[in-house]
Amino acid sequence: MAKVIAWNLVTLDGYFEGTEKWDLSFHNEAWGEELDALSKEFGKRAQCLVFGRVTHDGMKAHWTSATAEDGEVTRYMNALPKLVASRSVTSSDWNNTRVTADIVGEIAKLRAVPGKDVLVFGSAELIDTLLAAKQIDELMLAVVPLRLGAGTPFFKPGSEQQKLDLLESRPLKNGTVILRYAPAN
Repeated sequence: MAKVIAWNLVTLDGYFEGTEKWDLSFHNEAWGEELDALSKEFGKRAQCLVFGRVTHDGMKAHWTSATAEDGEVTRYMNALPKLVASRSVTSSDWNNTRVTADIVGEIAKLRAVPGKDVLVFGSAELIDTLLAAKQIDELMLAVVPLRLGAGTPFFKPGSEQQKLDLLESRPLKNGTVILRYAPAN
């Protein structure tokens, strides 16, 4: 079975973006050779990238304007198959992208067959939906040692309590900690 891995960077106080949409400036505190290597690894181990519609729009704008000379990550972000969860749009003109209103069903189909990992990037609302539907095999967070003070929380208020089992805790040189969890059975 393919594994579904959700990935995001969050501040120590739990925000995945600042007070403005796409305010990801805190990512600069975490970025370095270790996250660069992890980003390249994602491209090698992924069969598919999954986004919510808002994340898709931001990722598409960024990666389609980046040049191939920007490197390996740019190449795989534009080349890999992408699946977008949306109830408001039905198509995307980003290379190799399809849109679905039934993301839980589509993820269940991807998980049911052997293959490389399915990576969910960003998309806090989508991750919340997939966690509730028990369609995430691993939650991987880079906890950035920064108290942002305000922004958009990664975990949604009112979500059901869910136990997670620690798979790995890996500190990076810059103080960021990669935490890997599996939802408990």
